[in-house]
Amino acid sequence: MPTTISFRLNNRPVRLPADAARPLLWVLRTDLGLTGTKYGCGEGHCGCCEVLVNQRAVRSCLLKAKDVEGKEVLTIEGLEKDGQLHPLQKAFMAHDALQCGFCTPGMILRAFGLLQSNARPSAAEIIHGLEENFCRCGAHVRIVQAVQTAAAEMRGEH
Repeated sequence: MPTTISFRLNNRPVRLPADAARPLLWVLRTDLGLTGTKYGCGEGHCGCCEVLVNQRAVRSCLLKAKDVEGKEVLTIEGLEKDGQLHPLQKAFMAHDALQCGFCTPGMILRAFGLLQSNARPSAAEIIHGLEENFCRCGAHVRIVQAVQTAAAEMRGEH
């Protein structure tokens, strides 16, 4: 049964009728047209559907619409500011840290969450922080390099 769900999405208020038990993934993709969040396994294993809720990385395929009531949700579309890509987005492109790009939005958001809590992660910490997000193309080395580059830029080191 539809209910009204209110939350902040990419720093903007959202209020929409939705089935409270509907997965957030489908609210984002279908109801709100934000297709950057990908459907991967649908079981929370792969990380393609990763979003941040109150600055914490979560699998949107497992989260119900009602679970974001009154919360802040950030998707890959929300990282861009004033037409400028986020340092992580730029670094992923510069390091060619993607091939098919399907895992990339979830990988970037997981890395964003990691960098919010650790501005200077080691390669091992990046690997550990991203180990639950799967890249089937094998871009893992370049992903780690991209996160290191973005971390340096976010710290003001170029």
